[in-house]
Amino acid sequence: MTETSVRHSDLGALAAALQDQRTRSIDVVAPASSLTVQGGAFVLTGLDPVITADGVTSSNGLYTPTSVGDEGVADKLGIPVHYLRRLRGKTDLYDANVNGWLAVDDRKFLLRLLRGDGETETAGVLRAFLSDSYKTIDNFDVLLATLQGMRDAGVDNPTIQADLTDRRMYVRVTVPEIKAYAPDLLKGYRSPFTGQRGDECPNVFAGFVITNSETGNGSYSLTPRLEIEVCNNGMTIAADAARKVHLGGRLDAGVVKVSETTQRANLALVQSQTADAVRTFLDVDYVTAKVRELEKAAGIPVADPTAVVATVGKKLGFTKEQQTEILKHFILGGQMTAGGVMQAVTSAAQLEDSGDGQWDLEAAALPAMAMAAAIR
Repeated sequence: MTETSVRHSDLGALAAALQDQRTRSIDVVAPASSLTVQGGAFVLTGLDPVITADGVTSSNGLYTPTSVGDEGVADKLGIPVHYLRRLRGKTDLYDANVNGWLAVDDRKFLLRLLRGDGETETAGVLRAFLSDSYKTIDNFDVLLATLQGMRDAGVDNPTIQADLTDRRMYVRVTVPEIKAYAPDLLKGYRSPFTGQRGDECPNVFAGFVITNSETGNGSYSLTPRLEIEVCNNGMTIAADAARKVHLGGRLDAGVVKVSETTQRANLALVQSQTADAVRTFLDVDYVTAKVRELEKAAGIPVADPTAVVATVGKKLGFTKEQQTEILKHFILGGQMTAGGVMQAVTSAAQLEDSGDGQWDLEAAALPAMAMAAAIR
């Protein structure tokens, strides 16, 4: 079975999963009118074989969309995504709807595919259904460039935790040697996981998160991330992120073969951006300045935690389950302030089932604190 996700992974497990995907990946650009769907899977025929070091492999066959693939189909063909998901249980209706819209569309689309393994899978996987101007920057290239960029910037042996989902790759890098003293930010806080108090261990570590999507769910980005030593809570600082949008020229129809020149150019760009960002974000002065900014709102008291968490959760789109978990972590944290709301959001993030969920909550932590501080 092709591995499409890993959670709380080390660097080795992530690299193995990316290598597995890379050996099975195919990019195909096809006119909409040439595509058909059968039994809920896209039927590809007449494609050139793919020649690799392992031999010659056919690209023809059935490719079943993931949920992300279905989102792309719905978006590009103008079909409501909730409706298309309902049709997964009625493949005859799914086929009729998708085939009908494909037949009257004059555009070309990029299909990002994974071949089946030939033993346990009867079909491959349609990972993404994208515009033919989507510029591919693959996860494995980003990972290699990131590591080289860190070496170029003089970062050795950082702590790395990674997630891989159908939507994105996340590589969280923490460097405990670069830290800021933050007693005011952590005053009165205790870890919901261990009970250790922030007053006893008031340090914040420097770090950042590399994200990349091969399936149209956001650009390559490098975002600074601060991690609280006492509980490993991490909050991202979206305003300072460096991004590279996946847009390019129109692609010709057929199997897409990215040139070595293009690959090298992509790699060099990501490597350079990583080195520059690392020098900025992995800096004591940068971390100290961000901690001082956070302290301005963090100490504002929260009088009614239940009402505040509900208000903040509604504004930021948290589910009922997430709001319940955040309130639980707020109470366990014992920090009855806006900073305690931020800590509750980031500690709850660690328990999310997917890397996507953790990313979304960590990104929401600073807005949640600002909203909590503004409620009177």
